[in-house]
Amino acid sequence: MIEDVIKNLEKGKYLLENICDDTYTNKSIAPYHSSIGAHSRHILDMFHCVFLGFESQVIDFTKRERNTNVETYTAYGITYFNTIIGKLKNIEHSDLEIVVSVVDDLGSGCCTVKTTLGAILAQSHSHAIHHFATIGYLLHHLNVCLPCDSFGVNPTTPKKVCADK
Repeated sequence: MIEDVIKNLEKGKYLLENICDDTYTNKSIAPYHSSIGAHSRHILDMFHCVFLGFESQVIDFTKRERNTNVETYTAYGITYFNTIIGKLKNIEHSDLEIVVSVVDDLGSGCCTVKTTLGAILAQSHSHAIHHFATIGYLLHHLNVCLPCDSFGVNPTTPKKVCADK
């Protein structure tokens, strides 16, 4: 599982290594006028919250870092990707079964639920894929090629089958 999460985040890092800061910060695309940098920072902030709360076993998604340098400069984003990937590499398989409390505001104030580290990492991975899909939309409208065909595509998405003509 950890290997798949890392493999997915490596796609995001690769993208940042191959675009300029102007593309990274472009907010011209409707309807939300968000940037690739903002989505990248948000993805990584969620993982950062997981690692911030791992030792105490209380993961609080309301305490995101929101470092504007990460969403403004690809170099900061790449460093953040490397930091999160490094922390993922240090997780032991047995750690995935650890029960953690997750705090988040779902709209009516903070609530807390119990889950496992593995489940919250799987959710964070799925969340990253969702935001990569949005980044793919932005890239398309900025006339920038996706870093790979699977960028922003959930592995459970049915593969297209080409019919012989």
